[in-house]
Amino acid sequence: MDMPKQFKSGFVTLVGRPNAGKSTLLNAIMGKKIAITSNTAQTTRHRFRAVYTQDDFQMIIVDTPGLHKPHDALGEELNVSALKALEDVDVVAMLVDSSKPIGRGDEWVAARLEASRAKKICVLSKTDIATAEQISRQREAAERLGAWDAMVALSSETGRNVDAFVEEVVYLLPEGPAWFPADMETDQPIEVVVAEFIREKILRTFRDEVPHAIGVQVEEMDYDRKKDLHRIFARIYVERDSQKGIIIGKQGAAIKRVGIEARADLEQLLGTRVYLDLSVKVKKNWRRDASQIRRFGYGEGA
Repeated sequence: MDMPKQFKSGFVTLVGRPNAGKSTLLNAIMGKKIAITSNTAQTTRHRFRAVYTQDDFQMIIVDTPGLHKPHDALGEELNVSALKALEDVDVVAMLVDSSKPIGRGDEWVAARLEASRAKKICVLSKTDIATAEQISRQREAAERLGAWDAMVALSSETGRNVDAFVEEVVYLLPEGPAWFPADMETDQPIEVVVAEFIREKILRTFRDEVPHAIGVQVEEMDYDRKKDLHRIFARIYVERDSQKGIIIGKQGAAIKRVGIEARADLEQLLGTRVYLDLSVKVKKNWRRDASQIRRFGYGEGA
């Protein structure tokens, strides 16, 4: 791409506790759904990069799993992935939920940033569900978490101040080349994005322990040009037979609902009609198996 004389580019990593709003902010910046979101912890399992290119800058946004106290090998792997994303980046943006008091988890995340040489932005997220008084208290508390180069209060849901966040990031980015083609939006293989869209529907449909025990893998994917149709065969992995029954549901009703909802999103993502075939398989205790976690592409296996 032709670049202006003062073209700026660089990597910005989004970090924070689970459900701080990192993936929602990424989607708001991109203006479309690229990363999945839900209220379930460990929704983000990939170190996910989105590429946002404008005439005078290119911002590579690195979404990370929420930093938390791990309870299994999967949690440990996700923490490693999030912490590695702090290495060799230009800007780190720590998200703090405006509607909830800052706690030890936020302090622990902020402490991890101290060793980073990157510029640092504190983002007070979810201002649409916080009162003015809450936001003011959070701003004061956040100022004590560390030395920030900038602070932005925003709402990814309404779009309020998302542009202001982008402007702050671009101001802090160095001059540099476009690292990716201008029409590229993510570095993830399409099969990974498809698998994540399917997993999102499971996270939003089921509760309790079942969502954490889910892994999704695209087994086969092809495109029929004549019919303008993508055929996708994906397998949902669970850890116990009882979970398999829950996912399938009575007479297959639950998995049918997941398929219908996922197909609607996938047709928007791919811009074609989609045939989606879902199956369920039990793989006992896969979250305790580091090699299986990497085969799914979660954490550093991505």
